[in-house]
Amino acid sequence: MSSSSEALAAQTAQMQVSDKQPVHYDEAHGNDESGDGSAAKPYKTAVAAMLKHGTDVALLQKKSGEDAYEPISGSGLKKAKKLYDVAIKKQKKAEEQAALDKERQASEQKKLEESKKVVIEPPSDAPEAKRIKIRQAEESRDVRVKVSGWVHRLRVQKDLIFLVLRDGTGYLQCVLQGKLTQTYDALTLTLESTVELYGVIKALPEGKKAPGNHELVVDYWKCIGKAPGGEDAFSNRISENADPSILADNRHLVLRGETASAVLKVRAAALEAFRAEFKSLGLTEVNTPCLVQTQVEGGSTLFSLDYYGEKAYLTQSSQLYLETCLPALGDVFCVQESFRAEKSHTRRHLSEFTHIEAELAFLNFDELMTHIEQLICGTVDRLLANQAVRELIEQLNPGFTAPKRPFMRMNYKDAIQYLNDHNILTDEGKPHQVGDDIAEAAERKMTDQLNVPILLHSFPREIKSFYMQRVVGDEQFTESVDVLMPGVGEIVGGSMRMNNREDLLEAYKHEGIDPSPYYWYTDQRLYGTCEHGGYGLGFERLLAWLTNRWTVREASLYPRWTGRCTP
Repeated sequence: MSSSSEALAAQTAQMQVSDKQPVHYDEAHGNDESGDGSAAKPYKTAVAAMLKHGTDVALLQKKSGEDAYEPISGSGLKKAKKLYDVAIKKQKKAEEQAALDKERQASEQKKLEESKKVVIEPPSDAPEAKRIKIRQAEESRDVRVKVSGWVHRLRVQKDLIFLVLRDGTGYLQCVLQGKLTQTYDALTLTLESTVELYGVIKALPEGKKAPGNHELVVDYWKCIGKAPGGEDAFSNRISENADPSILADNRHLVLRGETASAVLKVRAAALEAFRAEFKSLGLTEVNTPCLVQTQVEGGSTLFSLDYYGEKAYLTQSSQLYLETCLPALGDVFCVQESFRAEKSHTRRHLSEFTHIEAELAFLNFDELMTHIEQLICGTVDRLLANQAVRELIEQLNPGFTAPKRPFMRMNYKDAIQYLNDHNILTDEGKPHQVGDDIAEAAERKMTDQLNVPILLHSFPREIKSFYMQRVVGDEQFTESVDVLMPGVGEIVGGSMRMNNREDLLEAYKHEGIDPSPYYWYTDQRLYGTCEHGGYGLGFERLLAWLTNRWTVREASLYPRWTGRCTP
């Protein structure tokens, strides 16, 4: 540009500044929110300056690294006006949308007010309704019924409301139409509200789908308890991808979900199946105390408490008490809560868990392992023979099949060899040695590689409980067994029990245990001892395997683990 042209441009810019209101902006230090266009409080962008003051202004720009304001260049002004036009269009569109929203809200509010005047009554010519649970829906088709529950799903169309009702026994699709959809309760209905519905259950035509292949055509209904909407809506409290700690805090709401409730239904069925299998095997159920003054699995994992001035503990296992029942009742089992003060955060540990334990008299170690295998397989077979339970298991664990018998039997020493042959190291990154307590991660990796149930047996005495029978001829090892399942690891721990009184007294001494509180247990070897053994099954671990849950916490109603005792 020639000197005369530069002078002309400068003169023109100066005229613009003098003729129009000067507005300053500084992209480095300005602020579009708090700026006012003065040199002391500039805007950040030219667009913001135009939106506040219009286009008929003299824009003065401070460039990066410069102290003085200069008039905006011609190209800069052109670009700013384009951005201004776009912003104005967006602003206009937003205003139009706001007006529409306001109009719609007014219309909805008017509709809500009018809905309060709508009153519905039961059909005068309708027969009396039969109260049913949803599980009775199929057998109650084509008659007028009354059914109550929670709104599990909700879909609103122009003159129709489709909802899926849940009552804990099943799910039922229901349809409201006509005047039934015009009441205030209908227009404000929310998920998890409780409702009472009347109508006739009709089979769905071919090609349409709903739970049970039918739906309730509603002729009258009531809202019993309305759940909140908005920020407190159920779907805002619970979401599939929520943080685990939030889900734990809201476990009482998580239980309402289809997955959680399915797991708990399988849990109930599994307990029933275990009891049926025990009955078929000739065992009697007993109830053992939870408050004890003896240890079973080691003193470091005991929860202690004051019991009327005496020291007591929450039980780790019912085994010792079960053994005392053998002379009176024969083979026995219990389903009892056990407690372990083990500060472990693994996915298979709980501080409180359901313990299925059994003790059997007059059998050897091989027979004990065969019995454990039969208990697990027989229970699973019973579950899969029940169509409703089988469908739940398939929903949770698609493709699940019953374990094949016989289970693999692996000696502890062979397991050590397998781990080393397959380069499965200890937690410290070293090869395993005979005598090691195989860590959970290594044990699970081996089990997952073999991908079959394993009866891992004959562990060293130093890593097992004091009462376990020694292997004859190899007394540094015990007649003990763990059942390992792919995907979970250990679900059962068992052993033959010492049947010789002197051996048991020596075991107390070796472990540094005062035998006096165990007098009643030791007496079992004094007043007619016998060869006997037993086991404990971690019920949540078996459920995690059966239902393909990542953690045993999902298999418990209200799981307790280190630092978690709510809700």
